[in-house]
Amino acid sequence: MTDTRVAHQVLLQVRNLSKHFGGLQAISDVTLDLPGGVITTLVGPNGAGKTTLFNLITGHLVPTSGTVHWLGRPLAGIEPWRIARMGIGRTFQDLRLFGQMTVEENILTVMERSAWLWQSGERVARSRVEEILAETSLADKRHARAVDLAYAERKFLSLARIMASKAKLWLLDEPASGLDPRSFDRFVTLLRDYAARGVTICIIEHNLDIVSQLSDRVAFLDQGKLLAQGTSQEILKDPHLAAIYFGDRA
Repeated sequence: MTDTRVAHQVLLQVRNLSKHFGGLQAISDVTLDLPGGVITTLVGPNGAGKTTLFNLITGHLVPTSGTVHWLGRPLAGIEPWRIARMGIGRTFQDLRLFGQMTVEENILTVMERSAWLWQSGERVARSRVEEILAETSLADKRHARAVDLAYAERKFLSLARIMASKAKLWLLDEPASGLDPRSFDRFVTLLRDYAARGVTICIIEHNLDIVSQLSDRVAFLDQGKLLAQGTSQEILKDPHLAAIYFGDRA
C-alpha cells in the first residue's frame, strides 16, 4: 500500500465547496485535497453527496460557492469536455460504453486524434492500445462488441478508456462493484500500479471490504458535509461514523 506519510503533490484542491438545489443543500462547505499517487475513497450513506461532488469537479454542475483547482488552475466555468481534456477522467455506474463498437474501437475513441495524422503517431497509438489490452486482460476480446462482454469485462473496458485518455486524475464511481474475486485482485493490482506512477485516484464505493483493501485515505461524507478524513482503519472503526453509515443516528 502507498505510504501516505510521504509528501505527495496535491493535484486537485477543493475549497469550501457548496451546492444548493433550491432548498436542498447537496454539498456543504467541503474542503478536500487529492494528492498524486494516493487512492482516496469517498464513503457515506446514500444521498451523502458523493456523486454530486464528482459532478462539481468535472463541470457537470456549477458550484453555489467555493472553488475547485486542478494543477493550480481554477475549473470554474470550464465545459466538462474541456476538463476531461485537461487530464480528469471519470467512470460512471452505468459505464457509458459504445455498445456496438468493439473493445479496441472503444479504447481508440478517447485517444488523441492528432496521433493518427502521421504514421509514427499511429504506431505509438497502436502500441499503447496493446499495452492497455494486456493490462486489463482484454486482448482476446479486442474484436468483441462492448455489448457482448461479461459484466466484469465491461468494467475493465470502462477503466481502459480512462487509461487511454492519459488522465492524471481518475474519478471512479463504484468501479469494483460486481467483480468476482479474481477480477477484483486484478483491479486492485492495476490501480496500485497506476497510483505508483503518480496518478491521482478517487473512488466512490459502498462495499466496506473493498474500502479497507484499496484505500490509502478515506473521506466520509454525510448530508453533503465532509465529517472526517483518515486511513480506512481510522474511519471504519469510528463508532459514530459507523452509526451514521448504517442508519443508526441515535
